[in-house]
Amino acid sequence: MDYMTNANDFTQVQPQTRNTQTEMMISRQAQEVQAAMVIAKKFPRDEVESFNRILRVCQRKRLAEGAMYEYPRGGTKVTGPSIRLAEAMAQNWGNIDFGILELEQKSGESQVMAYAWDLETNTRQTKVFSVPHMRGTKRGNVPLTDPRDIYEMVANQGARRLRACILGVIPGDVVDAAVEECQKTLVSGNTEPLIDRVRKGIKLFEDKFSVTKQMIEKYIGCKTEAFSENDMLRLNNVYRSLRDGMAKREDYFEITPPVDEKEVQNPFDGKNSEQKKEEAREEKSEGAVTNGEESDSGQLLLPGTEQ
Repeated sequence: MDYMTNANDFTQVQPQTRNTQTEMMISRQAQEVQAAMVIAKKFPRDEVESFNRILRVCQRKRLAEGAMYEYPRGGTKVTGPSIRLAEAMAQNWGNIDFGILELEQKSGESQVMAYAWDLETNTRQTKVFSVPHMRGTKRGNVPLTDPRDIYEMVANQGARRLRACILGVIPGDVVDAAVEECQKTLVSGNTEPLIDRVRKGIKLFEDKFSVTKQMIEKYIGCKTEAFSENDMLRLNNVYRSLRDGMAKREDYFEITPPVDEKEVQNPFDGKNSEQKKEEAREEKSEGAVTNGEESDSGQLLLPGTEQ
């Protein structure tokens, strides 16, 4: 009886130990946030200056190039501020605590929390989610065992939730103004002619993802000679989505090459033409009559005009 009691006690110790570690980490984080809230109340943000700082940072071309993401969903395209732009806004808006915490790792998955906390207004966005230690491939899901692969998977999944948390505590008009400023920077900050950038972009798609010029033209809806700055912005968003693994090229482009209908319908058309030409030459040599008229021996038979 005593043995059974000890066994049951032992089985209850492990979950309590894990929960205690998690609670200690959360408690420590809460104490740090409380101290930061006191400082934030003592030194509140100047919203005008914070807004101007965000606009100034959006005038940097490198940030503007990575400010937006785009991916297809349900026949439409979803676009919005990227995690890089969200982090830049949080840093310059001021008095915001944000980050990603791995709460627990067990049974082939990680419990993760992404959060953003406005220390002045006490507005908080928190998202707790699970990240399976698996990577999807064409052959199915592959378990991850390397700690570095697991860390990268958790960081990638956590960045998406963190972006949503940050955008949830920063005023929407500030976010919209930052997006517009980034678009202005991309349009007006290029010294290289547009046609040269289009040519380089097409070559980059061909080298990296085997996407041809015809596929890109069909996706945009016009010839490359008519591409605009906004079209280049769309291509940049697609390139980042493909590079970061958020989408596949099949989500944007028709990979199947165009089929020559003439070859499919009549693959022996060339052979029949040669045979008809040979018959016509034999008729001419024998003085044959075609359609009730005498053939003109001095007239050349042009390719494609044979009856």
